[in-house]
Amino acid sequence: MKMQSKYLIYLFIVLGFILLFTNSCKKVDNENSSYIVNDIDGNVYHTVNVGTQVWMVENLKVTKYNNGTAIPLVTDNTAWSNLTTPGYCWYNDSAQTYKNTYGALYNWYAENNGILCPTGWHVPTNFEWTQLTNFLGGDSIAGGKLKEAGTSHWIHQSSVANNFSGFTALPGGFRDTHGIFYDFSIFGYWWSTTGYDASRAWYRSLAYNSAKVNRNYSVESVGFSVRCIRDY
Repeated sequence: MKMQSKYLIYLFIVLGFILLFTNSCKKVDNENSSYIVNDIDGNVYHTVNVGTQVWMVENLKVTKYNNGTAIPLVTDNTAWSNLTTPGYCWYNDSAQTYKNTYGALYNWYAENNGILCPTGWHVPTNFEWTQLTNFLGGDSIAGGKLKEAGTSHWIHQSSVANNFSGFTALPGGFRDTHGIFYDFSIFGYWWSTTGYDASRAWYRSLAYNSAKVNRNYSVESVGFSVRCIRDY
C-alpha cells in the first residue's frame, strides 16, 4: 500500500507538471499567435507575427480616431487636392465595393498623429517597415512573401507571391493629389509615419508583377492604405 501511495504521489506530481506546462504553452500561444482587434467603429482585424513584430492582416478602415473624433471623408476632387489637413476616402468613393476588402485611403495628415490605429497599435515608421522587409530577406524578395497569393485580388501574380509571412497584402491602389484614383488591382501602397522632408513622407508599395518591396517618398496629400503594427 505504501508503495502504491508513493507511485500515486509521483503520478500526481508528473500530471501537475504536464498541466502547468500545457497552460504555459497556451499562454505563449495566445500572446504570439493570431488574435482579433477591434477599432472604434467596430471593424474587426486579424493579426500575424512576423519576426518580433505583430501586424494587422487587413488594411485599416476606421472613420474615427481612437478618441472618437471623426476623420473628414473627402469625395470632391478639388477639395481633396487642396487638403493640408486630415482626410480619408474609399477607392472610387465607393465604401460598398471597397471598404471591407481593401480598407480606406488616408492622406498623411490623417495617419500621422498617433491616434488613427486602435489603442495599443500605431502606424509603422519607416524603420519598422525596414525591419519587416529585412526579416523577410530584404526588399528584393520580401514583396512575394507579403502579397496574398493567387489572382483573387491581384490582376496577375507570378509564382513568387506566396504570402509566406501571412501579411496578406492586397492591391488597393491610391488617390493622387488631384483626387484621381489609380492602380487598383495592380499596386498596393502603405504609409509610414516618417517624413522625408517638410512636405513628403516615406511609404512602401508592392506591384502585381514583382517580388520587390518598393521604398519611396510621396507628397503628403495623396491617399494610401494603412497597416497598423502593435506597440512594443
